[in-house]
Amino acid sequence: MESSGVQVAYKEVDVVTTGTFGAMCSSGAIINLGHADPPIKIQNAWLNDVPIPHPGAAVDLYIGATIGSETKPSEYGGAHVIEDLIRGKEVELRATAYGTDCYPRTRIETTLTKEDLNQFYLLNFRNGYQRYSCATNGRDETIYTYMGKLLPRYRNATYSGAGELNPLTNDPDYETIGLGTRIFLGGGQGYVIGEGTQHNPKSRLGTISVRGDAKKMSPEFIRGASFTNYGTSLYVGIGIPIPLLNEGIAKKASIRDEEIVTDIVDYGIPRRDKGAIRDTNYKELKSGRIDINGRDVKVTSLSSLKTAHKITETLKTWIEGASFYLSQHVEKLPTDTVFKPMKQTGETAFVESIVHEAVTCREDERIEEVAQRLVNRSVNHVVVVDGQGKLSGIVTSWDITKSIANGKKTLKDIIVRNVHTTSLNDPLETASRTLAQHNISALPVVDGERRVLGIVTSEDISRLLGGARSG
Repeated sequence: MESSGVQVAYKEVDVVTTGTFGAMCSSGAIINLGHADPPIKIQNAWLNDVPIPHPGAAVDLYIGATIGSETKPSEYGGAHVIEDLIRGKEVELRATAYGTDCYPRTRIETTLTKEDLNQFYLLNFRNGYQRYSCATNGRDETIYTYMGKLLPRYRNATYSGAGELNPLTNDPDYETIGLGTRIFLGGGQGYVIGEGTQHNPKSRLGTISVRGDAKKMSPEFIRGASFTNYGTSLYVGIGIPIPLLNEGIAKKASIRDEEIVTDIVDYGIPRRDKGAIRDTNYKELKSGRIDINGRDVKVTSLSSLKTAHKITETLKTWIEGASFYLSQHVEKLPTDTVFKPMKQTGETAFVESIVHEAVTCREDERIEEVAQRLVNRSVNHVVVVDGQGKLSGIVTSWDITKSIANGKKTLKDIIVRNVHTTSLNDPLETASRTLAQHNISALPVVDGERRVLGIVTSEDISRLLGGARSG
């Protein structure tokens, strides 16, 4: 927006309402059950078969959104318990304890609704990311992540966040958002209670911690979700009013999707630092198509822009109807937080530590030549490459034996084309899991262009891990 537009907006607009609705894994709820008769000091508890951590004394429970049930861990979890309670449904409580003089009871089973609870507070440690990376997958196989199902070789991409509607994006320096700011939370009203965990303002990756009375929330804006082969999460609706206190805030709140830059990241790299394939912006993401290495790729949103718009309109109606009052924060969110990775005292072994040269061949070679190579090099796998050294397939000593027994004449007849691979950056644990899942004994090591860099075998991994254990 040009400066004249900002000046007009500053004079005519008092408040900009913002909103977002997406999966926010670091969410949960505190409930107080009240005391049973005789009393119980709960040590272990389950709600609808979801195990519940117990951070408080006797009968306070915290329900984490991502904890899966013991019977359907990938389909139902803490997020669904929270939604069920908000909907007014009954949930089953099962709890055990060791028994004390003042808390003699050791077991209880009952059913509860939100009306039976003394307190039912949503308490979320990390919500409302300022922006989020776009996820894709360069591996040779589909992976399942908190960013959804990602197809192999960059065949799709996903993103999260509402872009220009996103609360922290409209106040990137946190001039109006801080401790005590009243917000729209889950269809009710709540508060910012401080910076969120992993708050990283220097990279424009701010987050907030929030709290609100879940008894007054709506299932329209709080939804349990399950991600295939990953687990559960809670979709949370958050809206924050941004009062235009000066022209500077008005200018920042006029941000557009094309100005909000984020990275396209390869989630197929199982490391903390994945690097960026390239940058993009929310205008391109919302178009539904992005370019990855010259390929036109479909990109989909994990957030609901429709619901985000509804949150902004609802918040506007509340403010105009005097049912929602703006509150001045008592403390700003920090802008100088240093984001640190986890301290690790032990070393993690990666594929690069055991990769060795692969014995290779071309697919136009004779079977007898490849068989002789297996014998001369004392290996069980030969990797098939093209003229640029890129992976074309793999053959094993067993494939060769079968081909001779069945009278096969050409290598093309026996090459395995659907090859599971690994990369230098993969942890050995990941490579070992891939071998076990697919009941295979070796993985070619490739780079992002599928050039063969070497090979690792189950024997290599067993030798290293066995040596580490014996040491």
